[in-house]
Amino acid sequence: MIAMQEELNQFERSEAWELVSRPQNQSVIGTRWVFRNKMDENGIIIRNKARLVAQGFNQEEEIDYEETFAPVARLEAIRMLLAFSFFKDFVLYQMDVKSAFLNDFINEEVYVEQPPGFQSFNFPNHVFRL
Repeated sequence: MIAMQEELNQFERSEAWELVSRPQNQSVIGTRWVFRNKMDENGIIIRNKARLVAQGFNQEEEIDYEETFAPVARLEAIRMLLAFSFFKDFVLYQMDVKSAFLNDFINEEVYVEQPPGFQSFNFPNHVFRL
Protein backbone atom coordinates (compact mmCIF):
# COMPACT_ATOMS: atom_id res chain seq x y z
CA MET A 1 0.00 0.00 0.00
CA ILE A 2 2.84 2.39 0.82
CA ALA A 3 4.49 1.78 -2.57
CA MET A 4 1.21 2.46 -4.39
CA GLN A 5 0.64 5.65 -2.40
CA GLU A 6 4.17 6.86 -3.22
CA GLU A 7 3.47 6.30 -6.93
CA LEU A 8 0.22 8.29 -6.74
CA ASN A 9 1.98 11.08 -4.84
CA GLN A 10 4.43 11.42 -7.76
CA PHE A 11 1.49 12.04 -10.12
CA GLU A 12 0.02 14.61 -7.75
CA ARG A 13 3.33 16.46 -7.26
CA SER A 14 3.98 16.69 -10.98
CA GLU A 15 0.39 17.75 -11.68
CA ALA A 16 0.25 15.09 -14.40
CA TRP A 17 -3.52 14.58 -14.21
CA GLU A 18 -6.81 15.96 -12.98
CA LEU A 19 -10.06 14.22 -12.03
CA VAL A 20 -12.84 15.05 -14.52
CA SER A 21 -16.24 13.74 -15.58
CA ARG A 22 -16.14 10.72 -17.89
CA PRO A 23 -16.22 11.93 -21.52
CA GLN A 24 -18.99 10.58 -23.72
CA ASN A 25 -17.17 10.74 -27.05
CA GLN A 26 -13.66 9.47 -26.17
CA SER A 27 -12.24 6.15 -25.09
CA VAL A 28 -10.84 5.77 -21.60
CA ILE A 29 -7.70 3.70 -21.09
CA GLY A 30 -7.74 1.28 -18.19
CA THR A 31 -5.00 1.20 -15.57
CA ARG A 32 -3.44 -1.54 -13.50
CA TRP A 33 -0.72 -1.94 -10.91
CA VAL A 34 2.62 -3.64 -11.60
CA PHE A 35 4.57 -4.74 -8.52
CA ARG A 36 8.26 -5.58 -8.14
CA ASN A 37 10.53 -6.24 -5.19
CA LYS A 38 13.90 -4.49 -5.15
CA MET A 39 16.61 -6.73 -3.64
CA ASP A 40 20.12 -6.22 -2.41
CA GLU A 41 23.14 -8.26 -3.51
CA ASN A 42 22.21 -11.06 -1.07
CA GLY A 43 18.71 -11.44 -2.49
CA ILE A 44 17.02 -9.86 0.53
CA ILE A 45 14.02 -7.65 -0.27
CA ILE A 46 14.86 -4.06 0.64
CA ARG A 47 11.97 -2.25 -1.00
CA ASN A 48 8.64 -2.87 -2.66
CA LYS A 49 7.95 -0.94 -5.86
CA ALA A 50 4.59 -0.27 -7.47
CA ARG A 51 3.99 1.30 -10.87
CA LEU A 52 0.67 2.42 -12.28
CA VAL A 53 0.59 1.52 -15.96
CA ALA A 54 -1.91 1.83 -18.78
CA GLN A 55 -3.54 -1.35 -19.98
CA GLY A 56 -2.24 -1.62 -23.51
CA PHE A 57 -4.95 -3.83 -24.95
CA ASN A 58 -7.28 -0.82 -25.21
CA GLN A 59 -4.96 0.86 -27.70
CA GLU A 60 -4.82 0.25 -31.43
CA GLU A 61 -1.80 1.22 -33.51
CA GLU A 62 -2.44 4.04 -35.99
CA ILE A 63 -5.58 5.00 -34.02
CA ASP A 64 -4.68 5.61 -30.36
CA TYR A 65 -0.94 6.15 -30.72
CA GLU A 66 1.76 6.64 -33.31
CA GLU A 67 4.93 6.29 -31.24
CA THR A 68 5.92 4.35 -28.14
CA PHE A 69 8.79 4.98 -25.76
CA ALA A 70 10.58 2.70 -23.30
CA PRO A 71 12.67 4.38 -20.59
CA VAL A 72 15.34 1.66 -20.63
CA ALA A 73 19.01 2.12 -21.42
CA ARG A 74 20.61 -0.71 -23.35
CA LEU A 75 23.89 -2.09 -22.07
CA GLU A 76 25.61 -1.22 -25.36
CA ALA A 77 24.57 2.43 -24.98
CA ILE A 78 25.96 2.56 -21.45
CA ARG A 79 29.26 1.04 -22.59
CA MET A 80 29.51 3.58 -25.39
CA LEU A 81 28.79 6.43 -22.97
CA LEU A 82 31.48 5.21 -20.57
CA ALA A 83 34.07 4.80 -23.33
CA PHE A 84 33.33 8.23 -24.81
CA SER A 85 33.40 9.95 -21.41
CA PHE A 86 36.74 8.29 -20.62
CA PHE A 87 38.14 9.39 -23.98
CA LYS A 88 36.96 13.00 -23.49
CA ASP A 89 37.83 13.11 -19.75
CA PHE A 90 34.22 13.75 -18.76
CA VAL A 91 33.09 13.29 -15.17
CA LEU A 92 30.02 11.08 -14.81
CA TYR A 93 27.63 10.94 -11.87
CA GLN A 94 25.09 8.28 -11.03
CA MET A 95 21.52 9.20 -10.08
CA ASP A 96 18.59 7.13 -8.90
CA VAL A 97 15.47 8.67 -10.43
CA LYS A 98 12.40 7.80 -8.42
CA SER A 99 9.93 8.86 -11.09
CA ALA A 100 10.44 10.21 -14.59
CA PHE A 101 7.92 12.07 -16.73
CA LEU A 102 8.28 13.33 -20.25
CA ASN A 103 8.59 17.11 -20.09
CA ASP A 104 6.26 17.92 -22.93
CA PHE A 105 2.62 18.76 -23.45
CA ILE A 106 0.22 16.25 -24.95
CA ASN A 107 -1.69 17.62 -27.93
CA GLU A 108 -4.49 15.08 -27.63
CA GLU A 109 -6.79 14.60 -24.66
CA VAL A 110 -5.97 11.31 -22.95
CA TYR A 111 -8.23 9.83 -20.29
CA VAL A 112 -7.37 6.98 -17.92
CA GLU A 113 -9.41 5.12 -15.35
CA GLN A 114 -8.88 5.78 -11.67
CA PRO A 115 -6.25 3.44 -10.18
CA PRO A 116 -7.65 0.15 -8.86
CA GLY A 117 -8.06 0.38 -5.10
CA PHE A 118 -7.82 4.19 -5.10
CA GLN A 119 -11.13 5.28 -6.61
CA SER A 120 -12.63 8.50 -5.30
CA PHE A 121 -15.56 7.94 -2.93
CA ASN A 122 -17.12 11.26 -3.95
CA PHE A 123 -16.63 10.78 -7.71
CA PRO A 124 -16.48 7.03 -8.46
CA ASN A 125 -17.44 7.45 -12.15
CA HIS A 126 -14.89 10.18 -12.90
CA VAL A 127 -11.63 9.58 -14.82
CA PHE A 128 -8.25 11.28 -14.96
CA ARG A 129 -7.33 13.57 -17.84
CA LEU A 130 -3.59 13.63 -18.47
